[in-house]
Amino acid sequence: MTLVERLHHALEHGHRHSPILLIGDNVVVDDGETSLVTPAAVLIPVTDRADPGVILTQRPANMRQHPGQIAFPGGRIDPEDDGPIGAALREAEEEIALPRAAVTIIGITDPYRTITGYEVTPVIGVVPPDLVYTPNAQEVEDVFEVPLSFLLEPANHLEQAVEWQGRERHYYEITFEGRRIWGATAAMIVNLTRRLQWAD
Repeated sequence: MTLVERLHHALEHGHRHSPILLIGDNVVVDDGETSLVTPAAVLIPVTDRADPGVILTQRPANMRQHPGQIAFPGGRIDPEDDGPIGAALREAEEEIALPRAAVTIIGITDPYRTITGYEVTPVIGVVPPDLVYTPNAQEVEDVFEVPLSFLLEPANHLEQAVEWQGRERHYYEITFEGRRIWGATAAMIVNLTRRLQWAD
């Protein structure tokens, strides 16, 4: 079974009710009365080649939020979006000029809740290899590809800890050719790895 076939299989087998332990910050923004969660979505673009890769972006160093971080294309789900899939495709088109028609959707996988109050739904799609991407300079500094097999290798998932707002927080980090993938992006990769292992 190829990696893409395994992705199909994993997403078809009741991912919201499986026994795997998911990673998430499990903290939401509190407005004093109710806890608010902002829905968001990211696209995990898997390249259709013998050794599939994943397209990732690097944010500009001068961005106000998450400067220089590596991320999947994505963002907030707008009211006019057709759910998480529509939002992920729109954001990918806006950020890196990935044509929506070029993406074959496999499905969605386990949502990830961030400490900043976003519930992010990862959308997995297959894209043709060697597409030319045009980064939106305001949001993306660079676009690059990492082998999917490298990202899904548990030995590459390093758990780190940092003190934040008076408490110790744990996060995952994946390093590829000098690039540091961490935080929500790395956590969603680790969750996807666990999903695939459970489905196997």
